[in-house]
Amino acid sequence: MSDEDYVYDEDSGEWISAADARDKAANAGKVEVRDAVGNILADGDQVTLIKDLEVKGAGQTLKRGTLIKSIRLTGDSQEIDCRHDGIKGLVLRAEFVRKR
Repeated sequence: MSDEDYVYDEDSGEWISAADARDKAANAGKVEVRDAVGNILADGDQVTLIKDLEVKGAGQTLKRGTLIKSIRLTGDSQEIDCRHDGIKGLVLRAEFVRKR
């Protein structure tokens, strides 16, 4: 099938180009994670906390402005996995961080 051909997209109910259909199929499994201001986050990014967060089970409070290095995406559009001094396996909500 060439890029000039059109295929029927059952999700939208419209005819789209074959190139658009390939792009849509390639991006189907990807989850887009956005921070508090709308920036797209990726694995390895650095983020800054925008709010004081009490960490349950660790007895610590992470203060606003704390830098978190090397985040990992979890597959959920609102959660990121990270590590901080003394806290392993820390999972933060994306709404409380800003990309640095």
